Amino acid sequence: MQTAIGFSPIIQPVYSVLWSLIPLAILAGILKSPWFKGITGEFLVNTAARLFLAKDEYHLIKDVTLQTDDGTTQIDHIIVSRYGVFVIETKNMKGWIFGSAN
Repeated sequence: MQTAIGFSPIIQPVYSVLWSLIPLAILAGILKSPWFKGITGEFLVNTAARLFLAKDEYHLIKDVTLQTDDGTTQIDHIIVSRYGVFVIETKNMKGWIFGSAN
């Protein structure tokens, strides 16, 4: 009489390895996403402004929403000082960036 040899001793370690890779794949997807990169970029600009700009000369205003003719617009950072008003929009882009006053 022949006995059937199952594949479960072989498949079980493969499944355990695959299940351990799923959280790593999800984490990698989150870390590479534009959303996470945007959050990280804004955090770094806020941190740099707080660490490197004198608090008595520069005032940081974050996440400002303004009314426009066709809705609203959002500005990531505004730095106000006696030297001027600096508007900083944090973006996750590569290559040349073009814009205008409007």
